[in-house]
Amino acid sequence: MSETGFEVLATAAYKGERVAARRLATRNGVTEGEALRQVLTQAAGTQGLPLLLAEREQLRLGDHARRVAKTEEKAQQLALRKARMQPDATAWRGWFDGSATPNPGQIGIGALLCGPAGERIEISRRAGHGNSSEAEYLALAALLESAAQNGATGLVVYGDSQVVVNDVNLSVQAIAAGRGAKGLEAHRARTVALMAALGQVSLRWVPRHRNGDADRLSQQAIDQS
Repeated sequence: MSETGFEVLATAAYKGERVAARRLATRNGVTEGEALRQVLTQAAGTQGLPLLLAEREQLRLGDHARRVAKTEEKAQQLALRKARMQPDATAWRGWFDGSATPNPGQIGIGALLCGPAGERIEISRRAGHGNSSEAEYLALAALLESAAQNGATGLVVYGDSQVVVNDVNLSVQAIAAGRGAKGLEAHRARTVALMAALGQVSLRWVPRHRNGDADRLSQQAIDQS
């Protein structure tokens, strides 16, 4: 083809124009490049094909720049989220889990508290009788009490109970509107007070498979004779 090659024409053409060019090539027995030139020349009208190609190249470059900027923005947002989720080197971390066997039944609580200097504190004990949500709350309270006793700061706590994590993280307005978990109000109030006494505490949900140590400790408490 001429200096305006097929790749240039194909890049500039819209999907419908490429389809029309293929049909024209089949119908008239010409190459797809020649047919595409005819289609784009007709689309250009009086402005001429070179100007049409230049305008569409500018549009293509603008679209590409916007896509690159959007991808970079998403990458930056993801990096910021990861940074916020990653506790700093001086933070304490804790995991909790509670079990009721049967449900309701005998409660076993488990928790693991780890400090920045290698501290590792395990909690595994029975805690009376109740349901699984009460067991989770009791395990969380035990963890927070241990954190206070050991001077934990910047504590990040993980649990696999969405009921408890969501209940504790409710806003003041949501609680006032009565959107908290029913029957667990006293447990929530106690937990919120313990967290307030510790200062900066973040409570986050994790899937069960990422809460293995706390689960093991709670089951161990149930299995104790």
